[in-house]
Amino acid sequence: MGLIWNRVDRQDIKPGDHVYTYRAVFAYSHHGIFVGGSKVVHFRPDTKNFKSITDATSSNSDDNLTPTPCPTFPDCGFRQPNSGVLLSCLDCFLKNGSLYSFQYGVSPTVFLTKLRGGTCTTALSDPPETVIHRAMYLLQNGFGNYDVFHNNCEDFAMYCKTGLLIVDKQGVGRSGQASSVIGAPLAAMLSSPLKLLVPSPVGIATVTAGMYCMSRYATDIGVRSDVVKVGVEDLAINLGWNCPDDAEEEEDEVVGNGTSNSPIIIE
Repeated sequence: MGLIWNRVDRQDIKPGDHVYTYRAVFAYSHHGIFVGGSKVVHFRPDTKNFKSITDATSSNSDDNLTPTPCPTFPDCGFRQPNSGVLLSCLDCFLKNGSLYSFQYGVSPTVFLTKLRGGTCTTALSDPPETVIHRAMYLLQNGFGNYDVFHNNCEDFAMYCKTGLLIVDKQGVGRSGQASSVIGAPLAAMLSSPLKLLVPSPVGIATVTAGMYCMSRYATDIGVRSDVVKVGVEDLAINLGWNCPDDAEEEEDEVVGNGTSNSPIIIE
């Protein structure tokens, strides 16, 4: 396990693993759940809402939402109408990027040594069969509206792995990337008064880095007190999400490369 990320080979991942890849020259990472059969279930903004999201921020958003036909898997690109959860083959998910494995159940020491958020958590993962069940259920029923800071691709994958949700919707979500984006300026702001006590630039940098790491740790779902375990079947009811089943589109509407009644092939 590296200090920044955990790069793996394809033969090393197993069904139920949380995988990710980097986009835009390591500017952000895109996350999903490997469900076997060279398929990944992941979450991204609905095409209709993508423009408004990118107008607000360019972080943690998929860089190309226009699907291209997959020459290998006919069900690659399958998603339900009005849902951002989709099934992709591993090649289309990676988009020529490298493959990384998100780590669960790491010690606080390991977590704090990570130089970048969105690579690990102290929370424990549920069994692989439970993780895959959540991912496939959400593929059919959706994961609510995409939000860069509160409900993004990393939040989706972490929920599939742990079943944990944040109770306080005013705060940052489960995403380690979002925590890093918020934690860095926060650490710089909090460490500013210490400039009078620590005149050395190296000392200031050390204090700021320490506060940055602690701010990430404090928002990790493995140590937060405002998380609850929510069954995947109860998500829409408890959180008031709009499920794609309630949409007015016809069942045979073509979405992406698949259709709403296309078979999903995992093996």
